Amino acid sequence: MDEAQLKEIIRSIVKETLNPNLVPIGVSNHHVHLSEKDFQTLFPGQKLEVLKHLRQHADFAAKQTVDLIGPKGTIKNVRLMGPYRAHSQVEIARSENFTLGINAPIRMSGDLDGTPSIKVRSEYGEIEVQGVIVAKRHIHMSLDDAKRFGVKLGDNMKVEVDGDGGRKTIFDDVVARPREDFVLEMHIDTDEANAANVGIGNDSYAKVLIEKKN
Repeated sequence: MDEAQLKEIIRSIVKETLNPNLVPIGVSNHHVHLSEKDFQTLFPGQKLEVLKHLRQHADFAAKQTVDLIGPKGTIKNVRLMGPYRAHSQVEIARSENFTLGINAPIRMSGDLDGTPSIKVRSEYGEIEVQGVIVAKRHIHMSLDDAKRFGVKLGDNMKVEVDGDGGRKTIFDDVVARPREDFVLEMHIDTDEANAANVGIGNDSYAKVLIEKKN
């Protein structure tokens, strides 16, 4: 962990302590999760190389990239994410369906039944992945965070995002994803970030709107 990453963590802890309803926003660009078998087809004899560790401790952006090839178009240099998955999965923004010529549904990660297929190509090989989704917005959180917000796995939450330039946006149907090893972070895709005027890589936060119970 370098000095910049440490400072960012400290800033986040201070801000979240001052306002416990704030959740850091992570903007998720298109990316690909591969099984080890599929990775070896695309990158024979290689290993996933870490480019950058993500806020969720086990996850990282890899150095390797691939091209997504649909019936109508191609998206080049799409980042692989690690670690390996049991089943390969491609995540895109809703608007990128038009570029590729497919109709990927909005789903939670791993919910791949009935999802379309796409060709994934590297300089070494090509595979076809059945499992293209538009990721449903969600919040990773610890079990303590879930207690604090009064939610359980799969509950829908409502958050307010005050984007740069005064574009305030309310996101509903944000799925709670508590797990013992998760770090608090809301994931939205680039379409949602653009709509709310949230910059990629910026120090942006969402405010959880908790309904008062009588």
